[in-house]
Amino acid sequence: MSAPPNSAARLRIDTVAKTFGGKAGPVEALRSVTLDVAAGEFLAVVGPSGCGKSTLLQIVAGLMPASSGRVVLDATAVTAPPADVVYLFQQYSKSLFPWLTVEANVMFGLRQRAANGDARARCRHYLDMVGLAGFAAHYPWQLSGGMQQRVAIARALAAEPRALLMDEPFSSVDALTRLDLQALILDLWTKNRLTVMLVTHDVDEAVFLADRVAVLTPRPGVISEIVETGLPRPRDAVVTREDPRFLKVRHHLLEKLLARPDDVRR
Repeated sequence: MSAPPNSAARLRIDTVAKTFGGKAGPVEALRSVTLDVAAGEFLAVVGPSGCGKSTLLQIVAGLMPASSGRVVLDATAVTAPPADVVYLFQQYSKSLFPWLTVEANVMFGLRQRAANGDARARCRHYLDMVGLAGFAAHYPWQLSGGMQQRVAIARALAAEPRALLMDEPFSSVDALTRLDLQALILDLWTKNRLTVMLVTHDVDEAVFLADRVAVLTPRPGVISEIVETGLPRPRDAVVTREDPRFLKVRHHLLEKLLARPDDVRR
């Protein structure tokens, strides 16, 4: 069920390792992780708690240096946050500026890239895409959690990035809002064909959204398998989850993740 590396990868993670220092001694978080993400692909990364998923994503984003190995974006090594890669955080309330309106939050960072009129037009376009056209003058604290995350998504898309990195972006909202945001992301991905790398602890979410799912082992995180979901698009929040192919991949991933460390199936 695995796929070979993509020779035309937009993102290439090449033997990345990360070790943190500590009073009790060094902690090896990641060991020799190699992974390609093709242009326009939606790839998810799953693994047990503490396996280094978020650490890997931060290294890909240029927010944290690797101890060894490298990340390459379109043939350019990532040594700092690339201007055209956007990182969507789990804690949406902390990623928005509460003193700025929704429109000003989405326009933040666009003013240096586009004239004011163009930035405002782009902002309104993406607010409309996420269903918040009527809330441009509101402040984040006046919105629900799901609406705040929609603002964060609109801001990410307004930057028109080459790659979107998402670190458990829906884990802080309720179950129904989570399904709604998943459907929104899929719709926006279909229209924009971004390269997306998603870190999540939710196997159902990974299978529903992604083309492939990379599985990390317990710390130190190593990719044990890359699974193709093989699900047709467009996908439906209910129908897709009842598809036998969805259930088969879900079962395989859960069996892999729930296996004991000494289980040979790992």
